[in-house]
Amino acid sequence: MDASFDEFLHVPARLSILALLAPAGWVEFAFLRDSVDTSDSALSKQISALAGAGYVSVRKGRDTVGRRTHVRLTSQGRRAFQRHAAALERIVAAARVPGEGAEVGAEEI
Repeated sequence: MDASFDEFLHVPARLSILALLAPAGWVEFAFLRDSVDTSDSALSKQISALAGAGYVSVRKGRDTVGRRTHVRLTSQGRRAFQRHAAALERIVAAARVPGEGAEVGAEEI
């Protein structure tokens, strides 16, 4: 396995969250929830895990409408996401080697 492959980030919900946060600054919780297509509690659990690992920052506040929660990648989270994405790209590239479709371990007849 590629040394940059991050098992913690490979959880689909976490990977989706980081992919949404990567090109952005602060992102509203509701946008993440709707984009990942998950419940508030499930998203909260994943964000807590990511925050605990130092990959995201969470900001809670109030505005005229009510309470709002915003999330953003930390610099550590951005580096971890970039390393993991690069590892995934290398894994996919290795699957595209010449001789596609050949059976691994198969003898020529």
